[in-house]
Amino acid sequence: MVCEFKNIRLGIAAIGCAVSMVWLAACSGDKICEPPIPAESSAESSSSVILSGDSRDDSASSSTKSSDSRNSSSSAAGQSSNSVDGGSTPAMTSSSSSSALSTISSSSERSEGDPSSSSSSHHSGLDPESSSSSPYLWHDEFDGESIDLSKWTFEIGTGAGGWGNNEWEYYTSRKENAYVKDGILHIRAQKENYEGQKYTSARMITKDKFAFTYGTVEARIALPTGKGIWPAFWMLGQNIDEVSWPACGEIDIIETINDENIVYGTHHWQYNGNHANYGNNTKDYYGTSKELDITQFHTFKMVWNEKLIAMYVDEFKYQEIDIESAKDGLEAFHKPQFFILNVAVAGNWPGFEVDDSQFPNEMLVDYIRVGSRR
Repeated sequence: MVCEFKNIRLGIAAIGCAVSMVWLAACSGDKICEPPIPAESSAESSSSVILSGDSRDDSASSSTKSSDSRNSSSSAAGQSSNSVDGGSTPAMTSSSSSSALSTISSSSERSEGDPSSSSSSHHSGLDPESSSSSPYLWHDEFDGESIDLSKWTFEIGTGAGGWGNNEWEYYTSRKENAYVKDGILHIRAQKENYEGQKYTSARMITKDKFAFTYGTVEARIALPTGKGIWPAFWMLGQNIDEVSWPACGEIDIIETINDENIVYGTHHWQYNGNHANYGNNTKDYYGTSKELDITQFHTFKMVWNEKLIAMYVDEFKYQEIDIESAKDGLEAFHKPQFFILNVAVAGNWPGFEVDDSQFPNEMLVDYIRVGSRR
């Protein structure tokens, strides 16, 4: 999600000029430059891992964002909570099209879509109990009877400017909006009058409890659809309180809106003091496409190493960015980031027409696993 940002057009125009010069120097003709290594390469390094088992909340910061720039200033409107009633971080808003900066940060290297769908069996993939030493830097299987507050913090409230995106929901930590059942996390958006808002939902973050740099993320998730609905699984820089958004960097692994069965992957960062972003999606990734029913479980994967970040659904690549230069703001993607799960209602990107007949509407999360491929 994103926040309104002044002088964005001027910044993007300047970026476009710089990008053209860099790109022309790097490539010739119609050839698209390939990344230094394929996205399938393993992310060996797993440095800068932050783990904290205590359930305290160090700050009640809210990193807000908007469709074309994100704002990470602290907001009194949003409060973090570790109780069963908490929730507030930045909102997320990924752009559905590439920005002028796409040329310096993207690569055309792409894999063929794997026609096979993810298994519908519960907890597919590597079993974390299959070996004496866990293969994961961090994981949550959601197998308990409640949400693990040593791993997650709820963000509560409406955030500044509707989490920077003019969203309409009020985030709570109530069991009515977030709960675990039969090994599945449910994040439920509801139509109800609550604290002055007409909708409620939940927003969960791992800030100050787990953040990492480089690794492979795998998650099995089913997403809601409906006019005005906006679920997401994304990341923000752990240093957001110090440098603000978008300088902290943002990685949107999954965003979907409205009735679309399209998954968007987007990166946001700061370039010369302005917001920059680059994204792709499953509908059209360099001429390839993946048909999806997002309401069914799919396996999402993000490979992140020193050279690139790539995103997949059922082994179909839908986003990749080259971060090897680690300059022009891309340094943000070489620092620890934390997770966010939320379901927003309305906002700058999905729009402000909401189908109330869809509620309650839920995002379902089977597991999230972070590790280095060996």
